[in-house]
Amino acid sequence: MAVPIRYNLRNLFVRRTATLMTAGGIALVVAVLVLTLALANGFRHALVTTGRADNAIVTRAGSNSEVMSGFSRATGRILEAGPEIARLSDGRPFAASEVVVVTNLLKRNDPRASSNVVVRGTDDRAFLLRPEVRIVEGRRHREGAPEVVVGKPIAERFAGCGLGETVRFGARDWTVVGIFTAKGTGFESEIWGDRETLAPAFDRMGFSSQTLRLADPALADALRKRVEADPRLRVDVQREDAFYAAQSEMLANVIRALGLFLVVIMAAGAVFGALNTMYAAVGARTREIGVMLALGFSPGSILVSFLLESIFLSSIGGVLGCLLALPIHGVSTGTTNWSNFSEVAFQFRITPGILLAGFLASIVLGVIGGFFPARHAARRRASEAMRAV
Repeated sequence: MAVPIRYNLRNLFVRRTATLMTAGGIALVVAVLVLTLALANGFRHALVTTGRADNAIVTRAGSNSEVMSGFSRATGRILEAGPEIARLSDGRPFAASEVVVVTNLLKRNDPRASSNVVVRGTDDRAFLLRPEVRIVEGRRHREGAPEVVVGKPIAERFAGCGLGETVRFGARDWTVVGIFTAKGTGFESEIWGDRETLAPAFDRMGFSSQTLRLADPALADALRKRVEADPRLRVDVQREDAFYAAQSEMLANVIRALGLFLVVIMAAGAVFGALNTMYAAVGARTREIGVMLALGFSPGSILVSFLLESIFLSSIGGVLGCLLALPIHGVSTGTTNWSNFSEVAFQFRITPGILLAGFLASIVLGVIGGFFPARHAARRRASEAMRAV
């Protein structure tokens, strides 16, 4: 015979103070877990969505980022002339050969702090290849002019990067003539300018990378095989979405690992809180346990009853923790991308899957924290418990 569930719910309300304190501890653990997963998910989403499945990106063989890459202009011309590459209406290859460097800029709100920012030298085809990039203030930079456009997060976070301001890097001054957004992708963390003007400022003769629009996404393998078979070309070709996804994995995994380490430490405290609460509940209800045993409830049903009570308690904490974390969804932050050591701006992204993971974690804490007190209650003898009546 099972103990009625309403019995457990009634006891949670009777012991309101202990219930709220224990649920609060579990809620903090769940909130930290959800925020950690949201941080890693936001960073990964910013980079993964940066790439397109119908674009291919070319970098020097063995390099793991555009900043570390470099190849000659002759190589770039050979690559964009391939039969796998789409053409624009004017006959030009649908491709952008770019110079990508990192420069150090001062933070807007703290002149003593600085961080690396990606500077991309490109041409007008870059905007066609990446339609998500839109100028929202000002205009595009002109060819041959010392002008740049910057991602909105960079304009907000770095000194001299606002519309109409002047920022200095590459031993010269650059006028910010436009602010752009890119639907939350990694391009929003960059500064764009004219390739032929930026390259001499950084003593670059060749290209860092080349982005190619494939005539058909299925031609990615054919392009890679052709490039590998050509001894003149010492470059790697990847689909753009796969390239940026790989860039995100290292730091996303580090964020998860550090966050989970913190969660484990906090979870240990939450489990001890649940243990204390449930042991106190067992001690205070010795008479009730004796009566239930005398009425014919089995030790197994007593164990299940107290375990369910612990799970109900942790579930309250799980729901509270998810609610505590929800307001952080969409909040912008930034961190260093370890693949090129530049700052990447992104948003916390809380998904239903992350909320479910947080809630399930609270259930696990409830099971761990409630099992031993529940077993202790189930091992009580009816005669001993009845003597306390």
